[in-house]
Amino acid sequence: MTNPKIIAESGILLVDKPEDWTSHDVVNCVRRRFRVKKVGHCGTLDPKATGLLVLVLGRATKLSAQLSGQDKWYTGTMRLGETTTTQDREGDVVATASCDTLTDAQVDAVFAKFTGELEQLPPMVSAVKKNGKPLYKLARKGIEVEREPRTIYIHEFQPTSICIPDVNFDLHCSKGTYVRTLCEDVGRELGCGAHLYALRRIQSGQFHVDDSVTTDTIKTWEREQLLSHLIPLQKVLASLTDGEDQSF
Repeated sequence: MTNPKIIAESGILLVDKPEDWTSHDVVNCVRRRFRVKKVGHCGTLDPKATGLLVLVLGRATKLSAQLSGQDKWYTGTMRLGETTTTQDREGDVVATASCDTLTDAQVDAVFAKFTGELEQLPPMVSAVKKNGKPLYKLARKGIEVEREPRTIYIHEFQPTSICIPDVNFDLHCSKGTYVRTLCEDVGRELGCGAHLYALRRIQSGQFHVDDSVTTDTIKTWEREQLLSHLIPLQKVLASLTDGEDQSF
């Protein structure tokens, strides 16, 4: 017999992840506050990144892989002239170079090179596993290992404003894209180095950050409010191409 409680707490919750929270922090916030046994997320955001985190609750956790595999949309800021150990602003600066003479046209031209199908090398500070161990754990010990490049697809990657050394950009990409690596690659191509300074996810698949709630709001909810804000499982299934083949 199906447990009515599990059915009631099954669905999608869209959260606007704040800076300095891990994706797992958000999952734990919901799991512990509302005592929901099954909670997962669809696509990790780094602690310094903000924006849309898609949570799956109850039976919706079966959709995690499918939803995680959808395209992502971001806005971000790249800082030119500095290369860091982590490819973002959390790392130590390991190289600097002048970027004062770069023109907007040069920046635009290099961005254009990083569209379409690309081979990308996962950074050491990632959750990709090597011999069963996440790369970031090896990186913390100062160990660097060989990684296999992965195929990604960049649908759109363009500057929205250029104020050297910072370049604001929009990005529409496939799953598994490391934006920090993309920024470092652009900096290398420009000859001055670069790192990811800020990142915000605005959309994942059909879900948009405008429809999300903040963690501060979630902390004020009682269980009834959580359930009323869940996107029903059947509604999500109907929006997926092969939803009719899912068994729940």
